Formats: sequence, C-alpha cells, structure tokens
Amino acid sequence: MKNNNLNLLRTLQVLLEECHVSHAAERLHVTQSAVSRQLTQLRELFQDPLLVREKNYLVPTPRAEQLKQKLDGLLIDCDHLFEPESFQPKNWKGQVAIASSDHVAQYFMPELVDQLREQAPDINVVYHSWSPKKFDQLGELDIQLVSTTLLQPPDGLCGKQIGEDLPVCVMSTNHPLAKADQLSLDDFLRFNHTSVTGGGDKDSFVETALAEQGLSRRIQFTVPFFTSALTAICRSDMLLVIPEHIAISMQQSFSIKYFPLPIEAPKQKYWLIWHPKYDNDPSHKWLRETVLSVMRSSMCLMAMVSME
Repeated sequence: MKNNNLNLLRTLQVLLEECHVSHAAERLHVTQSAVSRQLTQLRELFQDPLLVREKNYLVPTPRAEQLKQKLDGLLIDCDHLFEPESFQPKNWKGQVAIASSDHVAQYFMPELVDQLREQAPDINVVYHSWSPKKFDQLGELDIQLVSTTLLQPPDGLCGKQIGEDLPVCVMSTNHPLAKADQLSLDDFLRFNHTSVTGGGDKDSFVETALAEQGLSRRIQFTVPFFTSALTAICRSDMLLVIPEHIAISMQQSFSIKYFPLPIEAPKQKYWLIWHPKYDNDPSHKWLRETVLSVMRSSMCLMAMVSME
C-alpha cells in the first residue's frame, strides 16, 4: 500500500458495508463514478473482483470477506492517529528535566516540586545546572525547560518572559560600605568583586558601562553558584552584582545588604525557554504553564517585599 492512497481502503470498507455503489457514494460524499473508479483500482490492487454484481446489489468475494475483517481494526487505528492527544497530569508517567541557576533550584524548585507531586504524582523531576553555552545543543539535550536571564530568547527557540527587575550591588552587612546611604562609583571600584556565571549573563553589562568611561573593576572570584558567591562576600569585603529579586530572596539565608548601582544598568529579563519540538506537546504545555505560574508568583511576592 505504500504507493496507494489510503482513501481507497476507506472506500473499500464502505463498499463492503453497503454492497451498493451509489449508497457508498452517498456516505463518502463523492460521485458514483468516483466510487466506481476506486473499485476498479481496488480490484487491480488486490487482483480480485472483491464485489460481484447480483441483481441490484454487490456480493463480496471470499477475498473481500477476509479483507473486511482486517479493515475495521486497521482504519480505527488510523482514525486514532488523527485524534487530538488527550492529557491528564494525574496520569502522566515519566521524567522531566529543568535547567536553571542554583538560585532557582533553591528557592523556586521546592514549591514547584510540591505542585507537581500533587497534580502529577508519577513524574520524576531532574534538575540540571544551566550554562548559556548549551543553547545550541538544546534540541539534543534531554531538557524540557530552561530558566535563564536574557534580553530575548535565542533564534530558533521558544520562550515566555517570567519577569524583570534591575541589578543591584550586594555586600555583607559587615562591609565597610554597608552603613552608607548610597553607593558611589568610586566605592564600587575600590573593592574587588565576585561574579556569578551560572544560569545566564548577570553582569557583563558592568564591564561595558565602565569601559565607556575608561574604567574597569577587578573580579577576584568567579563561580557558577549564587550560594558560593554570597558565602564568599559574607566572609570578605568583595562586592557582587546580581538581580534584585535574587538579593531579596538571599537575605533570608545570608547577612547581606544591597544598593542601587552607581552606573546605568539595563533591566534583567528572566525567561522560560524550550525547544520548538515541545511547543505543541500537551504535557509540555501544562508543565511550562505550571512552572511559569510558580516563578511569576514568587517574583511578585519578592517585589512586594522590596516595596515594604
């Protein structure tokens, strides 16, 4: 059948049920001559008369009777191929992988896992540390969602914005600058810095803005994890530039204070990214909407805290 129209089998099924060309044509919403042509094709295909005329009706041959037994199940299966995929989270079994920074893993993932366990108890969640260098490989990686900081999703990938805020300068509450009313540019450059590389580009704009003024800073410690960076600044006089919502949430675990930056800073935009191969998948649609809801809700709560 590889070179033949599957519609011929549908015509044969109806002909074997009706045993009448005109009745079959009515059911198929085609002309009687079209059904007659298709019957001729079917006879050539199966090398059998299939239906033999007797008075006003057609009588199936033994070969046709054999085909009829197979056709019903075959065409039902074909119909099922085109049915919309039904998805119920509670019935979902399998594994999903989500990649992000360690901050997301620490502050967002526990709430997300709680929701997933309640609504889709049979799925397993795997966390991966994310690096922007992996975007070109996303279609090959077994990662369903990426949470990262970007101006826009990379070309060829899908995404929804989670939220945005401004970067700030974080320091220990014991830092010599912690009691100041504001952070000056001189003070910002007077102390060494820590930089976080995991999860997306957080602070490269600093180098650009300083270079425009003929200035630079010294980054003494580079690490992919927020927790390591914050532990380091709490034990030293180093400074750290990170998004404000992360600084707010990290105040729960670290003795830190933050100031607005003394340089012009772009808004930090947070995205949920996925490969387009998942775009129409019902389970993935449900997963990403659930993740978006949790992350947006948490960011709103942090924004409210910062306004108090």
